[in-house]
Amino acid sequence: MSGMTADTGALRELTVGTGAGLDTADMVLNIGPQHPSTHGVLRLKLVLDGEQVISCEPIVGYMHRGAEKLFEVRDYRQIIVLANRHDWLSAFSNELGVVLAVERLMGMEVPERAVWLRTALAELNRVLNHLMFLGSYPLEIGAITPMFYAFRERETLQAVMEEVSGGRIHYMFNRVGGLKEEVPAGWTRRAREAIGQVRRHLPDLDNLIRRNDIFLARTVGVGVLSAAEAAAFGASGPVARASGLDLDLRRDEPYLAYGSLEVPVVTRTAGDCHSRFEVLLDQVYASLELAERCLEQVDRITGPVNVRLPKVLKAPEGHTYAWTENPLGINGYYLVSRGDKTPWRMKLRTASYANVQALATLLPGCLVPDLIAILGSMFFVVGDIDK
Repeated sequence: MSGMTADTGALRELTVGTGAGLDTADMVLNIGPQHPSTHGVLRLKLVLDGEQVISCEPIVGYMHRGAEKLFEVRDYRQIIVLANRHDWLSAFSNELGVVLAVERLMGMEVPERAVWLRTALAELNRVLNHLMFLGSYPLEIGAITPMFYAFRERETLQAVMEEVSGGRIHYMFNRVGGLKEEVPAGWTRRAREAIGQVRRHLPDLDNLIRRNDIFLARTVGVGVLSAAEAAAFGASGPVARASGLDLDLRRDEPYLAYGSLEVPVVTRTAGDCHSRFEVLLDQVYASLELAERCLEQVDRITGPVNVRLPKVLKAPEGHTYAWTENPLGINGYYLVSRGDKTPWRMKLRTASYANVQALATLLPGCLVPDLIAILGSMFFVVGDIDK
């Protein structure tokens, strides 16, 4: 292709075709921030040589809500509703990290029944999170049916969560010192029945997709993240465990009732898209088992599910750090108090933010058709990146 330049009139020639012996010009392509395959408002700035990705720059911040600044002008009851929302698929777990940090700073002991109920609900929330990705990820690479199976199981568990909390997504059931209220009569039995139903139906999804030839062709050996790279980027959760990083806070630094449970940690070593999917799928089986054991324990324990709090709740001056094994990885909550009813500072370390940075390493060298397969396999929520 040739043409005249506007200023000098000199002839300029640029080769943009492909073929033997031809030089090609790299193309800069923006995926997002509105593209429907990016799980939200994320932008990827790609440099392409034909169909091969040369470099990738994840650009975040389009959804930024300023949650950390809002924490500073909300009291300790109000910040729960803000922290609830950054990973909208893991709302119960988000609340949990905040109240654990406040309770730790106040030296507060939570009733045993509340501890076991929190653990059960956190595992049910983990299953709900994973089922969403187990349905949406195959959908992104062309498999429609898994979405229907995944949502069938989600609805079974959503009914249980809605009965106990009144919410389907943003539960707002945690409180500093325990839980909002006692669970309804017979709820633990109905929850165990729901877990049994999901466990019986889960093989429908498993058998359809795990060993599907087309799914294997699109995911095996694609988007390989090594253990060293995962550690360097601070990746955690299923993404890191699929690369062989055997790290799970529920086992390694127990909180809630996890220290009294034998927590199975699901890992793989290949670090590819298929391994990440398998870790997510097998974790659902493990979390259903953990939730059932917690509910059995709840039935043996009587007593309150919260502690009586003063009308104005103030944390003593000081700072503390609490971290939890959220469904998508490690979430950290750094709380600084100056003795007021509002935090002086509360910094969130979210799992998706660190995991998405690894795309800068994963995508170079891959082909455009594999782009969405790799992107979807990182299992992130954009609100968890931008907070």
